[in-house]
Amino acid sequence: MTTEANIRENIARLSKSLFDRGFSAGSAGNISAAVEGGLLITPTNSCLGFLDPGRISKLDKEGRHIAGDKPSKEVFLHRAFYETRPGTGAVVHLHSTFATALSCLSDLDPNDCVPPLTPYVVMRVGKVGLIRYLRPGDESLGQLIRDLGGAYSAVLLANHGPVVAGKDLTSAVYAAEELEETAKLLVLTRGLPTTLLTPDQVTELLTVFANY
Repeated sequence: MTTEANIRENIARLSKSLFDRGFSAGSAGNISAAVEGGLLITPTNSCLGFLDPGRISKLDKEGRHIAGDKPSKEVFLHRAFYETRPGTGAVVHLHSTFATALSCLSDLDPNDCVPPLTPYVVMRVGKVGLIRYLRPGDESLGQLIRDLGGAYSAVLLANHGPVVAGKDLTSAVYAAEELEETAKLLVLTRGLPTTLLTPDQVTELLTVFANY
């Protein structure tokens, strides 16, 4: 059984991996994981590359801060996913370069802003919704995610960056990485003749890899 101490260590380990590979910069980004009695989340103004596992914030099921440093100011984004997507075990919010660049484009489909360019974005991420711009820290963003009714495991916050939920920490991090790599491909191929996966191919992937 995974203990809270193990989860704290894994948040720090995976956060450092993301930071070291340029998926976050400075104090950008935040990561949370569900634990018995509530959730853990990286502290406000902390750097993902230098987290102290013992100082990671802990909130109870009602969202009250009960241990560790002050939680990220964007904790409401995370709570919205836990509340609307049963089985969510972790949430990753990054300011990764290409997913953030994609979020700044003016011609995205808000209901499906990452087309099925590769099989792995279909398998690991699925459809990605677009959340209209509100300033960082505006708690109304949480309500916008709740309004989606759990339809998406990943969204792009316009002019801000991606938020990705998964069944556990590893799954959420892998999905966030896959979203970033797909966004990179989309930006690099923008304006070029591009072949997307067909609806039948997408359906096949979702059927064969339903529990991937």
